Amino acid sequence: MSANACQETVEHSGLLKFYSAVFYAGSSFLITVVNKIVLTSFRFPSYMCLGIGQMIITLVVLYAAKMSKTVQFQDFDRSIVLKIFPLPLLYVGNHITGLASTKKLSLPMFTVLRKFTILMTMILEVYILRKTFPKCLVYSVVAIVLGAMVAASSDLAFDLEGYTFILLNDALTAASGVYTKKKLGTEGLGKYGVLFYNALIIVIPTLLASAFTGDLHKAVTFEDWVETTFIFCFLMSCFMGFVLMYSIVLCSYYNSALTTTVVGAIKNVAVAYIGVFVGGDYLFSWTNFLGLSICMSGGLVYSYLIFNQKSSRSNTEGAQELKIHITKD
Repeated sequence: MSANACQETVEHSGLLKFYSAVFYAGSSFLITVVNKIVLTSFRFPSYMCLGIGQMIITLVVLYAAKMSKTVQFQDFDRSIVLKIFPLPLLYVGNHITGLASTKKLSLPMFTVLRKFTILMTMILEVYILRKTFPKCLVYSVVAIVLGAMVAASSDLAFDLEGYTFILLNDALTAASGVYTKKKLGTEGLGKYGVLFYNALIIVIPTLLASAFTGDLHKAVTFEDWVETTFIFCFLMSCFMGFVLMYSIVLCSYYNSALTTTVVGAIKNVAVAYIGVFVGGDYLFSWTNFLGLSICMSGGLVYSYLIFNQKSSRSNTEGAQELKIHITKD
């Protein structure tokens, strides 16, 4: 391989990492806003059924793509369950707690408390993957958590159930990110197989749970099914559920679990401040707003340090690879 070809390969890899990260950030932002409109503005009573709709769209789109030979992944057999476990459990837990917390919390507080995912992901990577982090990154995480605690302490719309759901969602998101990265390397699955079989394995149990708890009945008897605007937003949320899951897998495939989490933090900067004006359930106070600002500032610093570090590392690796090929030539 020539020096120019090697350089192009390195640049192409960097672009894929960047574009997959931007795709995830945009998808995450859009679905948060759409879900908030469906669950809060329209007061749709069933976050579980909304999650089921997102799973069904995922199955339909990927099955149609597989039948048309657009994508390829392993046909179902008994080995699939063992290959993909425990991702389905983390997936459904992440899905349901995320939608539940979206319904219960204002967008700014939802965004702030989601910052604990960064801390949890870092802890998992330290104790499970034995990774180490520079002090500057640790300090930025401390700023993020401090800001989140300040904002939460003065939240005038405190909801214990909502806080419980969001912290559970943080833990499940962190675990899901680490395991998704691991499962993407499993033979036969790939990124499309991970998405499809995740949804396939848990859609029926989730539907049964929804029916058993009465959640399904609330969704069926919801009055706004005759409203065109609501139907559009509901279907948009279902479709964006698929897009979001695909973007997460894609970002994890080209980057690390921690980078995927960091990208979510960057997106949250926009969500938090827009949420002050959108959603109608944010109660303003200066202490809360200060906490938001500290949290977001820490998130921006953290994001800058991570991506600057990754950029420097990629340039170094690219230079080393170029040197090897030039020497060989």
